[in-house]
Amino acid sequence: MTSAQEPGGDVRLSGISKTYGSFTAVHPLDLTVPQGSFFALLGASGCGKTTTLRMIAGLEEPSSGTVRLGDQDVTALPPYKRPVNTVFQSYALFPHLDIFENVAFGLRRRGIKSVKKQVGEMLDLVQLGEQARKKPHQLSGGQQQRVAVARALINHPKVLLLDEPLGALDLKLRRQMQLELKRIQTEVGITFVHVTHDQEEAMTMADTVAVMNGGRVEQLGAPADLYENPRTTFVANFLGTSNFIEAEIGGTSGDDIVLKAGDGKLVLPAARCSAPTTAGGKVLVGIRPEKISLTHADDAGEIPEGRNRITGRIADSSFIGVSTQYVVDSPLCDSFEVYAQNIERDGRLAPGAEVVLHWNPAHTFGLDAAQDVEAGVEKVEEDASA
Repeated sequence: MTSAQEPGGDVRLSGISKTYGSFTAVHPLDLTVPQGSFFALLGASGCGKTTTLRMIAGLEEPSSGTVRLGDQDVTALPPYKRPVNTVFQSYALFPHLDIFENVAFGLRRRGIKSVKKQVGEMLDLVQLGEQARKKPHQLSGGQQQRVAVARALINHPKVLLLDEPLGALDLKLRRQMQLELKRIQTEVGITFVHVTHDQEEAMTMADTVAVMNGGRVEQLGAPADLYENPRTTFVANFLGTSNFIEAEIGGTSGDDIVLKAGDGKLVLPAARCSAPTTAGGKVLVGIRPEKISLTHADDAGEIPEGRNRITGRIADSSFIGVSTQYVVDSPLCDSFEVYAQNIERDGRLAPGAEVVLHWNPAHTFGLDAAQDVEAGVEKVEEDASA
């Protein structure tokens, strides 16, 4: 095969779907993973992310649609004929082989005799050169995970698929491995497609995240864009925490929408509203807890003009080191959450205190009020197998 015909590393899914009898695991979706990118499929258990990954790998046959890797249609190819390798949560290392032989396995199976240089380079890449002669059981979980990555990468796949690879690790090790995997991906420059239910993991590692919900891609974008500009309540709640106020569209002022909320008004940039903007229509006003400032009611006169503001009473507060998390009851929203960095703590901000919540209107986002405010809030810790 000439280099001009060689398939690129991008993954293109066209109208891909998967049904099991009457159950649709993945609704028809179109997805393009750019070559050389770190791409995450993020969602709760049962959202279809692993099924999508398995269709790319060839481990699951699509009910409709095509899978292309670069210019090659691989839909009908078995897994071993696709230029992909998969790293699973279980690592699946050979317990009787040492680390060197585990990594060399794919080369030896292809009949390559001289493996020492390639295996050495790969072990150096994953920083395990010193461990070459140890058996898998002598390594930590994070080290075993890196061996699995090295064993997959040595075959020079166009795409590396990672199915919840950090799920078995404890929190501290998982955070180290997130940075480690990102470093490896940057160094080798091949396309990584990573399935996870962990929002922080996806946002730490990926260039692009596809948030999946109920077998569909709910929103696709860079982590910061998904967080700052969620288009649905599911994305707003699944990626972090959001406060919502139901408001009525009163009119416009320049590039802003003016909203009526209770007795007051709020301002929302028109560009940050994904809901219909007809006057009199309802909108869900969203604001992240860390974007809000909290001022004691006695000092309300010191709040700068032009900020969105609502009044309330502190119901609860939790000191968690870097910040204090407040729950504020307001006529517009029960249990409004505010995260205040612990720089200069105001001792008056305690449960029972009357306060004003205020924030820059530019940090407000608007969503369709017909959506479920609780969507995406469900706990995702229990089972991440789907």
